[in-house]
Amino acid sequence: MAGTLGRIAIVGSGAVGAYYGARLAHAGEDVRFLMRRDLAAVRARGLEVRVFAAQQPRERFHLSRVAAFGTTEEIGPVDLVIVGLKATADATMAELLPALLHERTAVLTLQNGLGSDELVGRLFGAERVLGGLCFVCLNRVGGSADVPAIECYHAGTVSLGELGRPATARTHAIGAAFQRAGVKCTVADNLAEIRWRKLVWNIPFNGLSIAAGGITTDRILADPALLAEVRALMREVQAAAAAVLGVAIPDEFLQKQVDVTGPMGAYRPSSLIDYLDGKAVEVEAIWGEPLRRARAAGVATPHLERLYARLRELCAVR
Repeated sequence: MAGTLGRIAIVGSGAVGAYYGARLAHAGEDVRFLMRRDLAAVRARGLEVRVFAAQQPRERFHLSRVAAFGTTEEIGPVDLVIVGLKATADATMAELLPALLHERTAVLTLQNGLGSDELVGRLFGAERVLGGLCFVCLNRVGGSADVPAIECYHAGTVSLGELGRPATARTHAIGAAFQRAGVKCTVADNLAEIRWRKLVWNIPFNGLSIAAGGITTDRILADPALLAEVRALMREVQAAAAAVLGVAIPDEFLQKQVDVTGPMGAYRPSSLIDYLDGKAVEVEAIWGEPLRRARAAGVATPHLERLYARLRELCAVR
């Protein structure tokens, strides 16, 4: 089937960007990947996706020919940019994106935390910007000697929304393309709300995996004190979202985030992987900015404040 979204550029082809880009390409979309790591290997051997998600059929496919590039200038103008960069790389947006844009190019940010959507809007116009929240567990494996691959342990969903406005026809078109690519996708009218919903999981599990000594999510759940801290952090996010946005995240949603984490097994959250690899961690986007917005709304978040301070200490340049 021919693609429906025109030319697509993936900026940030780590686990998230490469996974969704590969799925879209496998479904027939015209996808070009900006790659620094493993560029030669992907050009020579392609890219593989392996799905081991619980309660889902195992799946494996190999893209033998991948349109991989080393610069955005080589890619040129596209119709949709999908940003899979870490929020720590947001400063590079002003350098990377201009070569990809024409008058109607849309920019979809698949990033954690708060602030990236607004940054892209300030740089290139808010009318271009959509945001996506990926509830998924992925790791990038392989390398120069093997076929580069993305392994998926929890397929989850993607939620899409527009920056500062309800969903439009293009949001639904992108959502439909994700669905055709085998990704469960929903479209929302309030992007800010779904960003805070994602923080319900990211703030406790990404943060405590580092702060508790570099542990996986199963060990967090198995420790009564850590599980109590997870729930306390979730309730603070819930309270902050209500004060900042005027929206209620139900208690059932908080419990669901605990329930879906168990089947992930010994999962290493993305922030823990970055921390253990000596890479920059998205401390400000995931913990700092939500804390500042909660304070501005007059919400006390002592658990988040302590966790943020600890992460700043641990994740300082080592």
